[in-house]
Parts: sequence; C-alpha cells; structure tokens
Amino acid sequence: MVQTIRIEGEARELAGKGAARATRRTGRVPAVIYGAKQEATMLSLDPRDVMKELHKGGWQSHLYEVAVAGGKTERCLMRDVQFHPVKDTPLHVDFQRLAQGQLIRVKVPVTFLNEENAPGVKEGGVLNVVRRDLEVLSDPDQVPDQFEIDLSEANIGDSVRWSNVLDHKGTKPVIVGRDFVVATIAPPTVEEEIVVQAAPTPAPEAKGKGKGKK
Repeated sequence: MVQTIRIEGEARELAGKGAARATRRTGRVPAVIYGAKQEATMLSLDPRDVMKELHKGGWQSHLYEVAVAGGKTERCLMRDVQFHPVKDTPLHVDFQRLAQGQLIRVKVPVTFLNEENAPGVKEGGVLNVVRRDLEVLSDPDQVPDQFEIDLSEANIGDSVRWSNVLDHKGTKPVIVGRDFVVATIAPPTVEEEIVVQAAPTPAPEAKGKGKGKK
C-alpha cells in the first residue's frame, strides 16, 4: 500500500497574484487543491514541508493528505510546483483532489526470482534490466510493494515482458498497446584476444672496410 503523507496547511480566502504575493511575504507558500468537480480550496503551506517532499523524489506519485480549515483533510496528488527563477524556492503548489475510485500513477519496483537458476545465466548469459520500476495506474489503497518475474526458464536471447509479471495486482500499465520489455538475457561478452606481433629486429649493419694504406 502506498504511504499517505500528511501536510499541514492553512486556509486562505483570497485568490489571484496579489493575494499570492501577500502570502509569500508572510513566509508561506500559496497552494490550491482542485478537481473532483468541487470548488478549489485555497491554502498556504510551510515552505520547509514542500522542500522536504521535493527532496524525496517521486513526489508526483505520492499520495498526500492535506489538512485545511476546520480540521478537514483533502486526499490529493501534488501535480505541479512553480519555482522562483533565481532563488529556486517554491512559489506555488498545485494539488489534484482524488475523486472516488480514481486511480493514481505510481512506479513499482521489479524483483527477479530464480536469476541464478535461469538456464541462460547458467550458460554465461547476463540479466540486462531495461526497467527497474514499472509505471502503472493503481487504486491508492492497493498499490503493490513490488512486482515479481520468475526467470527459472529464461534462456539466452529471451526477453521478459509485462505479461511475464506473476501478478499485476489490479494495476494497469501506463504504456499501452504493446507488451513492453522489462529485461533480457544477453549473451556472454566474448573478449577477442589481440595478438600484437613484435616488429622484426633490424639486421646489424655491416661494418665498413677500413681505408687501405697508401
């Protein structure tokens, strides 16, 4: 299950550039929560909370519970962050509210089973991982911790694909229309031995004849 991250927000009533600048002068970051056919919720955030999430990486796949006025919380995704062009500090944050039954886009890591027993690996082949994470659409409450692929029958030259994932766990791949490659069993690398022949040793020059006596 995906971790839900809580962020404390403070409600703000006014919208527009002037109101946003006023919010920034107080040391906070203006933000908005939109979507699910509801009115937008205006709020402000502590910039330290925003930067903490940005430094984690993958923030667009995280599920957030944002606290707003009156103890109410909004379940949403962080969709966009605008930055100061010089200071590189956050200027505005956009959240998308999750509607009932809405899927979220997440990256799930892949684990390969029985790699050491794969016929191709035993013959000297190498597992070449094309995608270490698979990007899928998932129910927010049922995001898999990982996907598994069994390599016990993988031979040299074989490709393992999305269809080889043992259990898709109710998810849908973001890549549609093709059974995309996750990994291959590459043939062993053959290093050619280069023989460098030494240059032939030049024959010694014949000694010149001495001058005859007059």
